[in-house]
Parts: sequence; C-alpha cells; structure tokens
Amino acid sequence: MKNLVIRITHWCTLIARAATGAAFLVIIGAVVLQLLGRSGMMKTVIWTEELTRFALLWLTAFGAGLGLRSGDLVNVDILSESLPGRFPWAFRLFGAAATAVFAFILIEPAQFFTKIGARQTAPALGIHMNWVHAASLVMLLVVGIFAALRVISMLLGAEDGLPVTRTEED
Repeated sequence: MKNLVIRITHWCTLIARAATGAAFLVIIGAVVLQLLGRSGMMKTVIWTEELTRFALLWLTAFGAGLGLRSGDLVNVDILSESLPGRFPWAFRLFGAAATAVFAFILIEPAQFFTKIGARQTAPALGIHMNWVHAASLVMLLVVGIFAALRVISMLLGAEDGLPVTRTEED
C-alpha cells in the first residue's frame, strides 16, 4: 500500500509539473508575441494580454499543489517544529488534513463559479469564461489531492510530512 501511495504521489507530481510548465510556456509565447507586436516586427494582436492572465491562473492552479508539496506555500512552523516528541508530526498531519478537508469542501462552490462562466465570454479571446473559471476548481482539486496524499503517506509511514525539497537530479 505504501508503494502505491508513493507511485500515485510521483505521478501526480509529474502531471502537475508538466501542466505548470505548459502554462508557463503559454505565458512565454504570449509575451513574446506581445513584444514583437509592440516593437513593430509584426502586427499587434490584442488577445495576448488576456491569454497571459488566463495562463497565469492555470499556472497557479497546477503549481499550488507543488507549492504545498515543496513547502513553498505559507506555513508558520516556528512554534510547532520546536515542540518535543511527536508534536511536530501531529501538527503537520493536522495541517495537511485540514488543508485537504478545506479544499474538498470548497469544490462545490468552485463548480458553481465555473458554471457561471458559461454565460460570459472573454472579450479578446472570445472563449467562454468557464474555461478560465475552471482554474479555481482545478486548484482546489490539486491542493486537496496533494494534501490528502500527504496525510495518507504520513499515516502509512511513507513520509514525515516535512516539505519535499528537489535535488539537482530530479
């Protein structure tokens, strides 16, 4: 069971990294087009700024789970990590469980928010805003999944709940 959770976490991390990278590539491409248009090297396109904002939302949606995993999200652990015994572990477990529960509770309102977007259209790109609003739903799912995987991994003894730092080989 422990190996299964480790494999699932690994694949979720790879997928989130790839999706974050894809969103970042879209941002780079849109900004390059914007710069080329402003410099007179090509005709100016009006949709690049809007695409950049939307891609940034998606970058955040997929990157939030990676931030939770690496410890890059806000975490005040000065007090909890200085406590004796298993208290730090228990605080990390509670924090991950609370994050998962909170994220999963917010999925239904995020679904409603996403549905509202079907009645709206982005002015420059002309796409339905539910594709943009879905980023909030995806972010909650990604954060909830990574937090739940942390809880399960901690309970199975596969990890201690401390942030996972990347090495140069990753």
